[in-house]
Parts: sequence; structure tokens; C-alpha cells
Amino acid sequence: MNDEDALIQSALAGNSSSFEVLVTRYQDRLYTAMISVVGSADEAEDVVQESFIQAYLKLDTFQQHSRFFTWLYRIAFNYALARRRRNRGHLSLEQGREIAGTDPVSKGESPDNRMSRSEDVQLVHRALAELSEDHRAILVLREMEDMAYEEIAEVLKISIGTVRSRLNRARFALKQQLENFPEWNPNT
Repeated sequence: MNDEDALIQSALAGNSSSFEVLVTRYQDRLYTAMISVVGSADEAEDVVQESFIQAYLKLDTFQQHSRFFTWLYRIAFNYALARRRRNRGHLSLEQGREIAGTDPVSKGESPDNRMSRSEDVQLVHRALAELSEDHRAILVLREMEDMAYEEIAEVLKISIGTVRSRLNRARFALKQQLENFPEWNPNT
């Protein structure tokens, strides 16, 4: 039994501090991923908080066939998509700035490089927001979360073959969307 399994078993036995360890371990990673899905730091916070509540309440349904984070991510992702559908079309300019402002910047970069990188990040997030939910989801899971195809298939409940083909279509759609922006320069 690994550390994660022991924490889950302990939490199931009523030790809430074990679940707190899991929260501490995964909250930042889940938050970062959810920003890309929902498009707002504030909404991502809400999604993460609700996801941990749901995970705690449904911990007894976790069958440990996958990693805990994969299961948790599926809960968050489904909640984020449902929330996004309810709030469709309400992305404000301020939320767009929040998206671009949350990405880490290397301390060794020059101000010009940081500014160019920030502009590129904004454009990628704008392009992602224009994609279908299926395409956005698969790109976030693979490119931002670096999930394996098997994990993506599990989270999205699709076959590995579908993951591969959808990922190719999503990358092409993202590239086309970026090319629609006059300020996009793929050589930077």
C-alpha cells in the first residue's frame, strides 16, 4: 500500500486530517488546471473547493483503479464543464487578464521576453476559449496537465483511439484559431 492509499484508507476510517493532506498535495495543481478549463481564477477557486467537498463526500466510491488525482480531476472537470455551460458567454475582460496573470514567469527572462510571453499566453487562452469543450478539455489534459493518453481516456470516458484523434483535431483547431489573430506570431 502506497502513501496515497494509506491516506485514503485513513480518511475513510474517519481521520479528516488524512484528507487534508490530500487536499494540500493536490489543490495547487487542480487549481492551475481548472483556470484553463473555466477561464477565471475566481471560478477555478470555486470549482476546486466544490470538487474537494464532493470528493470527500464520495470518497467511499473511489475504487482505486486509478490515481486519486485522476479521480479528483474527473470530478472537478465535470463540475467545471457543468458550471461553464450554465455561465456560457460571461467571460469578462478582467477574467481574461486574470488568466494571463496567473502563469509563472522565469526570473531569468528579460522584460521584453516576459511581455512577449505574456501576450502569447493571452492569445493561447483566448484561442482555447473559442474551441469546443471537447477540444479544450483534451488540450488542457494533455498539454497543460501532461496526462498520459490512458488517464485522459479515463477522465473523459472515451477510448484511447478517440483520445488520439480528438487530440490531433484539437491541436489543428487551436492552430487555426491562433492564426486568426493578427497579433499571433508563431516564431516568438
